[in-house]
Amino acid sequence: MIPNDRVVIIGAGLGALYAALALAPRPVLMISPDPLGQGASSAWAQGGVAAAMAAPDSPDLHAADTARAGAGTVDPAIARLVADEARAHILALTDLGTPFDRDASGGYVMSREAAHSLARVVRVRGDQAGAEIMRALIATVRATPSVQVLEGWLATGLRHDRGRVTGVEVMRAAGSATLALAAPAVLIAGGGAGGLYAVTTNPPRIRGEAMGMAARAGAVIADAEFVQFHPTAIATGADPAPLATEALRGEGAVLVNATGARFMPGLHPDAELAPRDIVARAVYAETQAGRAPALDCRALPDLAAHFPAVHAACMGAGIDPARQPIPVAAAAHYHMGGIATDAEGRASLPGLWACGEAASTGLHGANRLASNGLLEALVFARRAARSMAADLPLRDAPPVHLPEPAPAPLPDPALIRRLRAAMTEGAGVIRDAAGLTQTLRRIAAIEAEGAAHPQIVNMAAAATLICASALMRRESRGAHCRSDHPEALPDAARSRLTLTQALALRASLEPEPEPT
Repeated sequence: MIPNDRVVIIGAGLGALYAALALAPRPVLMISPDPLGQGASSAWAQGGVAAAMAAPDSPDLHAADTARAGAGTVDPAIARLVADEARAHILALTDLGTPFDRDASGGYVMSREAAHSLARVVRVRGDQAGAEIMRALIATVRATPSVQVLEGWLATGLRHDRGRVTGVEVMRAAGSATLALAAPAVLIAGGGAGGLYAVTTNPPRIRGEAMGMAARAGAVIADAEFVQFHPTAIATGADPAPLATEALRGEGAVLVNATGARFMPGLHPDAELAPRDIVARAVYAETQAGRAPALDCRALPDLAAHFPAVHAACMGAGIDPARQPIPVAAAAHYHMGGIATDAEGRASLPGLWACGEAASTGLHGANRLASNGLLEALVFARRAARSMAADLPLRDAPPVHLPEPAPAPLPDPALIRRLRAAMTEGAGVIRDAAGLTQTLRRIAAIEAEGAAHPQIVNMAAAATLICASALMRRESRGAHCRSDHPEALPDAARSRLTLTQALALRASLEPEPEPT
């Protein structure tokens, strides 16, 4: 194993960058498969950061909205902790140079998004929050001497000894043999699992590999079945699908079908501002019925100025949102599940922490409240950093220089396409036992074919955990909808599962009958 005394952070999104800064001056090594700032979901986040910044809002109201959206499985202590800390993180990001939207008196401009009882989302130029926060953090990280960034490297596994994580396995992102690198502590901040689905808003590399490598090392995974589908991905056929932020509906955009009729008012009192799972299922139903759902933004003034990313994505696809509704589809967007952590970001394995979308803290429950994702990453990145710092002596460490590994091919893209298709068909917006069972069989076959590639093995582990958890949850709750179990059970509970348990369930399934 290559010696290293730096804390290793897997990922390069908001949580990873914020944690690296919070650890300073302790030496940190960030592992990023792409140039810093590229390929991270955080940079694509359009809505903003939820925070109770001033009366009449309060952390109590924010926590209550979070619990209500989470459909019974939100940890109330975590929700209150996050809501209490939210304002401080907005102020910290402002100090780092994030240009949040301000009014003439200098106050933060707040917008309302679905399932929030008040306007409490802090934005940047309408839909630029993620990109601008990332820009400010990257500039600060680049100027922080204690942080070293290895760009073009991909973490593929964890090393452990006597139950403690002791290092990471890495390879060239362009394909190579793996190297083992020692680590006094590891923080996984490598994003979610949306790219395991054929239609997603996530960057191409966000395919559950971070969760999969932790699970393969023995970490407990929580709430894996809860995958949030965003109701308004722009349906242009692009992969990944551009996003039409929920803030558009907060500003008055409405959902219509091919006849021009609105379909949300008859489904929920909040219509387009209903919780995301309800809106996503409605959009999915319209698509399945062939009624071509669309988001009508024509009443919104100056879309190009107020929502430049959405406007540019539409115009690039030949859609003028000022003149025509934007075609939309439900797309895998955010994973509420992930590596189970405590309030300090600690995973079940000693030596391992997690934050951001790769973690499951108990904040989101069965259905993430809009714009709580970036907030959770901020809160637990700093908490994890402080927890790691308390465990580690403050000492210098030299930069890490990795030898050039032998070249090796990347996995067959056809295997990844098959996995994404299987997940979309059997573990998507609406699920049932037969579909989940068939999907688990398909995952097993894909994993067997790609067993030589750690990326495929990590993706298959994550997909197996999602499907096994979904098969075990015989109810519909939040983002998890079972057509064969449409009602919610009276006792709400979070799920906790190891990969060993998920694989045992997969192995117990009856083999598919031979064709006659």
